[in-house]
Amino acid sequence: MKYLLIIGDGMADNPIPELGNLTPLQKAHIPAIDRMAARGIVGSTVNCPPSLPAGSETAILSILGCDPRRYFTGRSPMEAAAAGIALRPGDCAFRCNLVTFEDGEQPLEEKRILSHSAGSIDGPTALETVDALLDNPRFSAALAEARMELYPFPAFRQLAVRHECNLAGVRFTPPHDHLGECCGPLFPAGGEKAALYIRLMRLAHEILDCHPVTKKRRASGKLPANGIWFWAEGTAVELPSFRAQYGCSGAVVSAVPLCHGIGLLRGLEMVEVEGATGELDTNFQGKLEAVWEKLQEYDFVCLHLEAPDECTHNGDLAGKLQAIEWLDSRLVSPLAERLGAAGLDYRALLLSDHKTLTATRGHDGGPVPFLLYDSRRDTGRGGVYGEAAAEAGPFVENGYTLLDMLFER
Repeated sequence: MKYLLIIGDGMADNPIPELGNLTPLQKAHIPAIDRMAARGIVGSTVNCPPSLPAGSETAILSILGCDPRRYFTGRSPMEAAAAGIALRPGDCAFRCNLVTFEDGEQPLEEKRILSHSAGSIDGPTALETVDALLDNPRFSAALAEARMELYPFPAFRQLAVRHECNLAGVRFTPPHDHLGECCGPLFPAGGEKAALYIRLMRLAHEILDCHPVTKKRRASGKLPANGIWFWAEGTAVELPSFRAQYGCSGAVVSAVPLCHGIGLLRGLEMVEVEGATGELDTNFQGKLEAVWEKLQEYDFVCLHLEAPDECTHNGDLAGKLQAIEWLDSRLVSPLAERLGAAGLDYRALLLSDHKTLTATRGHDGGPVPFLLYDSRRDTGRGGVYGEAAAEAGPFVENGYTLLDMLFER
């Protein structure tokens, strides 16, 4: 028996007037997923408990079988694990996004956040941008004074680690939930402890806003990476063994460090695919082949697709629809065909980790639809996969119990 966990990040949504008050899942053409839904079980679940962030840091921890109310210590420590960055006692990790602030002469606090990802910045330009900061004597000195290290990555997702760090009373805000809003009220809050991070953000903006790499990006018609944003703070975490909990090991195929980090901390193999970007231009074929290869090696594989979430944050409704349809046609359909042709019985759990709302371009932690399918059985329920169908099906209060259902425990 093979077990598939398929996560379409942020693909759940609310009804959208431009789609005739349908959701993207209802509007998208997803025949392979709907065939599975007709034979399986479609219900709803909550992956983000109300007391925790409505985002993948909570949701995917939950989906991979860990109660986030017990194990969540912050997003960045899980991303650090994927990068092989070991946190020592007293260390705090942070996400340090490359972002786009609006142009203008006004103070930074009056500028709006235009993009949480600097316009989905490409890898080489991201590295060039971070190098511009690290090579600047003022910024490198400020990092040293703060006892902070900045780790460059070929994406908008940078990581920072601060030593001897006390986060008590400091509050950070995720930029992707406040696109189009002014920075000031969203800056790190908490007195002088928070002021240190604001000073670094101001200095980075001062350096990057007129830097040649930024000017080059503007000149090519792209959003500039003219700032950084600290958020997703946290301390080291230990997660229980996946094998001990479910009796098998497995692999995680994703373009996102968070997913890889949670998988590694659970003892699962991290599978990186060349050309997997986390955007709509990701290497679908490469991810398909990686999942198929790992299914020959393991009984369990998790496949994560980030594109629906990023398209929504970018205000790209057509892209979100395309991402959902390609999840169906380029991943789910060929995987089902290959498993059937090989005569392999399998069970699949497919779901959105959280809602990402077209109306706000931000996350929502409400119930999301899940689909549980067994190739050996036809439940006779009929129906399709989507939010409305899920509301009519069973409700699973805690998303971290879904893997028990997948493994028939």
